Parts: sequence; structure tokens; C-alpha cells
Amino acid sequence: MADECTHSAGIRRVVPSALGCEECLRIDSIWVHLRLCRTCGHVGCCDSSPNKHATRHFRDSHHPVMRSFERGDDWGWCYVDEVMLEPAPR
Repeated sequence: MADECTHSAGIRRVVPSALGCEECLRIDSIWVHLRLCRTCGHVGCCDSSPNKHATRHFRDSHHPVMRSFERGDDWGWCYVDEVMLEPAPR
């Protein structure tokens, strides 16, 4: 595990792709918390959700950084370096 995120240069201002988890909305499933991809704006559900779509998005796309898409949360995560980003870059 790295001490810091080595992918922060790739963080972009993105437009969220949906107001909920894209895939869960399509399959009429539930989610616990939402995550926003900082490369493309994909909104997916967290690993506490049944389908873990945010992590699946990372595995499929290799987009390294996400941030919480929950009101009041101000943190992010780099999947590659396994490091928390606090506060998450906006």
C-alpha cells in the first residue's frame, strides 16, 4: 500500500452520470452508499451494497480514483494505491 495517491493528476471535474447507482437503477436493485468516479463521472454503489458496482467499474475501466457521492462526505479513495483522500479533491 502506498503512502499517498500517485494518480491525483488524473482527477477531473466530472458530471455525475446519474442520481443513483447506474446499474442498480437499470436492474431495479438497492444500494447502501454511492461513489463517483473522478475520471468519467460514473455513479456506482459501494462495497457494502449487494452489487458493488463502483468497484466493478474500477476493475472494468481501470479509473483509479473515486469520491463519496453522499451528502456531507468529503473523502475519496484511490483503488490502485489503496489510500484514502481526505478531503477529496473537488
